[in-house]
Amino acid sequence: MNKLRPFAKPLRDLVPKIVGDSFARQGFASAELVTRWSEIVGADVAAQSEPVKIQWMRPAEGDQREPGTLVLRVHGPAAIEIQHQGEIICERVNRFFGWRAVARLALRQAPLRRGVRNPVRGADPAAAARVSERLSEVRDDDLKAALARLGAAVKRPSS
Repeated sequence: MNKLRPFAKPLRDLVPKIVGDSFARQGFASAELVTRWSEIVGADVAAQSEPVKIQWMRPAEGDQREPGTLVLRVHGPAAIEIQHQGEIICERVNRFFGWRAVARLALRQAPLRRGVRNPVRGADPAAAARVSERLSEVRDDDLKAALARLGAAVKRPSS
């Protein structure tokens, strides 16, 4: 009997299922509030804050659901500024969702969880020149220079 092997699923099909459960536990209907935070509230606010979760009140029997509370992690010194912009932030979030999802903010002063990226080091010109010497068969100068830079980056000792 021939058994068919299942093909690997594309990552774009798996990530929403995995990440979506995590975001749902935090009260987010979708990951877009987190991934598009800068677009929603603007670069200035996004540089000092990040959404943590939305807290929803449990409605009483027969009552309509109340808007939630958006919990933000805020870089300490910027908390007072973010607090003053609370109504504007709620309005922008609600406009993004298309309905009145949040009515208030709760701020948690803590360092932001964004990873600090190491600056990308430039290619070493001397190493690129050494690699370029070995590329005598390559006639295109632009291609030769690109290959030399690539070779220098690949051969660079890790720090």
